Amino acid sequence: MKTADADILIIPGLGNSGPDHWQTRWEGKLSTARRVVQPDWNRPDRAQWTGAIRAAVEAAGRPVILVAHSIGVAAIAHVAPSLPAGVVRGAFLVGLSDWNRPQLLPGLSHDFAPIPREPLPFPSLLVASQNDPYCEFETAADFANAWGSALVDAGEAGHINVESGHGPWPEGLLRFAGFLRQL
Repeated sequence: MKTADADILIIPGLGNSGPDHWQTRWEGKLSTARRVVQPDWNRPDRAQWTGAIRAAVEAAGRPVILVAHSIGVAAIAHVAPSLPAGVVRGAFLVGLSDWNRPQLLPGLSHDFAPIPREPLPFPSLLVASQNDPYCEFETAADFANAWGSALVDAGEAGHINVESGHGPWPEGLLRFAGFLRQL
């Protein structure tokens, strides 16, 4: 599949993806990409976040590719069963945050827990880091297995965000292009 043949929905994590984040850069670079805007980026609410994703998928005019980061990945796991069949052709998932850990981010709602383990109804790829402070690699690998996702070991890449040195993240864009070719 080519990017021009799909609506690419960018699903950031907590706090949104700032101007230097790879998701924002990809959104500016890929002509069919657009961000799924959440009502409150700093106080994620599962019903609101999944509702925004569902509405964006339903409004798409072409097949959909989801590109999620952090809590956006958990939101995909929650919303996947309720998405219209056949519309989402694939999901590129990066840096899952483990909301099953009660103290992941103290003070924030944990209504994303438990993260669903049912297989995703579309092809998916999960990129995970060996030293992600928000999710142990073994946990990410376990979710990838449960979801039927291909797993990519990103090595010691932190949370794969600006703070871990992944602004443009050209390796990720190459991996994303490879994922699209398989669809």
